[in-house]
Amino acid sequence: MSILSDLKQRFRQALAGLTDDTAEWLDMVRRSQDPKFGDYQANFAMGLGKRLGRPPREVAAEVVQRLDVADLCDPPEVAGPGFINLRLKDEWLAERLMAAVGDERLGVAPVATPRTYVVDYSAPNVAKPMHVGHIRSTVIGDSLCRTLRFLGHRVISDNHIGDWGTQFGMIIYGYKHFLDAAAYRQEPVPELARLYRLVRQIVDYHEAKEQLPQLEERLTQKESALAAERKTQEGKKADKKARELVQKLEKGLEEARDDLEGARKKIAAVEKDASLSKLAAEHAAIGLAVLQETAKLHAGDEGNRRLWQEFMPACLEEIERMYGRLDVHFDHTLGESFYEEQLPPIVEELMRRGIARESDGAVCVFLPDLPAPMIIRKKDGAFLYATTDLATVRYRMEQWHADAVLYVVGTPQQMHFSQLFATARLMGYKDVELQHVNFGSVLDEQGRMFKTRAGDTVGLEGLLDEAVGRAGNIVAANDDGKPGGPELSAADRARIAEIVGIGALKYADLSQNRTSDYVFSYDKMLAMNGNTATYMQYAYARVRSIFAKGKEDAEAVRRSGAAILLGTPAERALGLEVLRFSEALDLAMVDYRPNLLTAYLFDLANRYSTFFEQCPVLKADSPELRTSRLLLCDLTARTIQKGLELLGIRVVEKM
Repeated sequence: MSILSDLKQRFRQALAGLTDDTAEWLDMVRRSQDPKFGDYQANFAMGLGKRLGRPPREVAAEVVQRLDVADLCDPPEVAGPGFINLRLKDEWLAERLMAAVGDERLGVAPVATPRTYVVDYSAPNVAKPMHVGHIRSTVIGDSLCRTLRFLGHRVISDNHIGDWGTQFGMIIYGYKHFLDAAAYRQEPVPELARLYRLVRQIVDYHEAKEQLPQLEERLTQKESALAAERKTQEGKKADKKARELVQKLEKGLEEARDDLEGARKKIAAVEKDASLSKLAAEHAAIGLAVLQETAKLHAGDEGNRRLWQEFMPACLEEIERMYGRLDVHFDHTLGESFYEEQLPPIVEELMRRGIARESDGAVCVFLPDLPAPMIIRKKDGAFLYATTDLATVRYRMEQWHADAVLYVVGTPQQMHFSQLFATARLMGYKDVELQHVNFGSVLDEQGRMFKTRAGDTVGLEGLLDEAVGRAGNIVAANDDGKPGGPELSAADRARIAEIVGIGALKYADLSQNRTSDYVFSYDKMLAMNGNTATYMQYAYARVRSIFAKGKEDAEAVRRSGAAILLGTPAERALGLEVLRFSEALDLAMVDYRPNLLTAYLFDLANRYSTFFEQCPVLKADSPELRTSRLLLCDLTARTIQKGLELLGIRVVEKM
């Protein structure tokens, strides 16, 4: 149990009899932001006093009188209007630290009641190279799996790959009409990706041409509506409602302009290229043809099934190679094709039970609290992602008996998951936690979607290569600048660069609040200071260099049985931060936010930096103090290593 969990449990007992609902008040038991107010604070007395009609200080005093913390805290203090300040006993901290020294889990106890988690993440379309859009789902999902497992839960990771959708109709059409046979024989995946992009571009061209008149008309209507509203408000003092209406109309106009500009760009990209323009003219019905190829694949057409089976091994091998580089591993890779035979029965069952019904030829689930129905079978008989996702819910419940299913998918899919979860409840899955772990986009420094100069989505492999290359330059510069000359071989430099570069990429993502967009910057992610993986890896390496310089064996120091001394504020602050590791993991999993773990590791590294500056280790005043500080250094390094491991990031002994 973490320190915070322990304190909350004790406050729960102290609050019993004062209030029936302790949960909202226990949320106000937190670590102190300023050491002068102790290590932890309870700030609920003001709100509880108001609820009870009693003075807050009187309520705080009664809670303190009921509170049993004598074994771990100095006597609690009531400050100001009713703050309860708690300072942990130094001897208790030292005992807990000594227990952590000999514990592989660093004092983090497994949960008392393990749950079964299914984590659905990454989910690329297998016939296309992975790109920057996959990085967030992949690293967030992997970190959640690692952390939940470490906490003692049963975790099943499932990569629900796109191996059955319309993209295969596009690739099959492209294969039949545009294949470069020599390129395909040499490197099948890049050629399949080229075919997909080509067919997609021609499909988009024809769709844009068809939509252009409506988009132009929509823009004209938006311009007229905004002009009319501005004229109506002319000469009047605009109230809040009027200003909001203008802002809404301005936003609608901007969206209409963007949509029209996007369509014109798609048209221009084809028409300015003679070969593309010729292909577009020759394949005017390509959109319908792609749908027909997809339908044939799903219906069991022998030729299309054979092509799909031919494409899949090379595609899967390519994405597995990328996962190997990222050190990401899945328990299962059950794609859309796995659920193919389950789709007709699930639609029929939902109709039989009255959960779904026909509407204009399609089969839909109408959900009272949501603005749109969930379509599970189109009027042409085709199934959708929603149908497959309902089949996955059933499979995960029946096969794995999940207590929680986490879908690590971008924020734009919020409506889909609202519909999915509501339908799953109607199907009878009421007791399982269904959670959309949503995340924002990766942006460039101008605040736009992160793309190449040519406007294409940035490929994941190129992203990794660039990060590793830049990390290699940093590693070489650091090594060359060492007072005694370079210490690393070329092979060591390359190995460290791969660890540092990929670690930087992961940490830059995980250190963000997952629901926010973030700006991608190689320079920031590889900085040697600030909240970066490079800084954390350097902090770890710096600790290990102390042991190397002092010719100390970390294992021998741990076995020494020496006491940990907390005689200075820097030593105490570092020891307390080490013991907050369990608390940080608990907080990170409350709403599945790995950035709370990165924030903890950054705080720990900063505490260590202060300790390093103020507390000599190898030149300590006594052998006892030297060993004590070596133990604190070792605990810090092990905690950083374990924390980074839970984020999917490795450490190096030298940098």
